Amino acid sequence: VQLQASGGGLVQAGGSLRLSCISSRDIFSLNAVNWYRQAPGKEREGVSCISGINGLTYYRDSVKGRFTISKDNVKNTVLLQMNSVNSDDTAKYYCATGPSCGSIPGTLYVAHYWGKGTLVTVSS
Repeated sequence: VQLQASGGGLVQAGGSLRLSCISSRDIFSLNAVNWYRQAPGKEREGVSCISGINGLTYYRDSVKGRFTISKDNVKNTVLLQMNSVNSDDTAKYYCATGPSCGSIPGTLYVAHYWGKGTLVTVSS
């Protein structure tokens, strides 16, 4: 399985960006998909998770109300709509998939596959 994340780029503070994660195989219908991010000099952190079967969504507190995760099982795609971005959102964003979302909102219990990441830079 290969995951391809795309959609990153340079965006002004307050603006919007939409990230995509595409899978080479039809696995999103049964597996959770998570977006992680890692800012320069910081540890990786979970951002948002969408569960496999019932599509429940989870977010870390700092992105609640601004980011929306969704998926299209037919297209094997998970999207992360990012609105009202700020400088704290600057990071490389990775998508990953695993059996279920984790107990910490915006994480997986275990990630089986990772994408290579897409860079988001928010300018002030």
